[in-house]
Amino acid sequence: MPGLLSEKGLVILDRDGVINHDSAEFVKTADEWFPLDGSIDAIARLSAAGFTVAVASNQSGLARGLITDEALSAMHRKLCTMVAAAGGRIDRISICPHGPDDDCACRKPKPGMLVELGEHYGAPLAGVPVIGDSLRDLQAAASAGALPILVRTGNGTKTELELPPELSTIAVFDNLAAAATVLAAS
Repeated sequence: MPGLLSEKGLVILDRDGVINHDSAEFVKTADEWFPLDGSIDAIARLSAAGFTVAVASNQSGLARGLITDEALSAMHRKLCTMVAAAGGRIDRISICPHGPDDDCACRKPKPGMLVELGEHYGAPLAGVPVIGDSLRDLQAAASAGALPILVRTGNGTKTELELPPELSTIAVFDNLAAAATVLAAS
């Protein structure tokens, strides 16, 4: 049975670098997981505006043995608890647990996680905002037929400078809060 969508439909967020601070050494525990300024309230605003909020995140730290399933679950509980306290809701979190060389269908830039979310909700991905900070997030969104949106947090400033021609006209925002403001008003 498909999940229920809110009135404005689905919005999909990358996690590291969009919602929380990223780390080259990987965020390995809930104690190391810190939201970016304004990101929790931004998710709450998206929820209040009528969006169903989902997260799609590569988590190769699992395959590398740097993160345990329990630690990842604790990070996601922390995220969901903070969003709920702000009056919002994350409806679903999809992760790719594979490493970069595993050639899976779910690891961004492949669209597998996004396609799975679309199937879960029984909704086409055309026009669904997918907000990320890395080229692979944007490529996955474009490949799935969704609407790629770049934020300058995390890897976003670097990504913006390296956008390929086919992605050069996408919307770019300073952070998730700025993107949420525009989406919530639409």
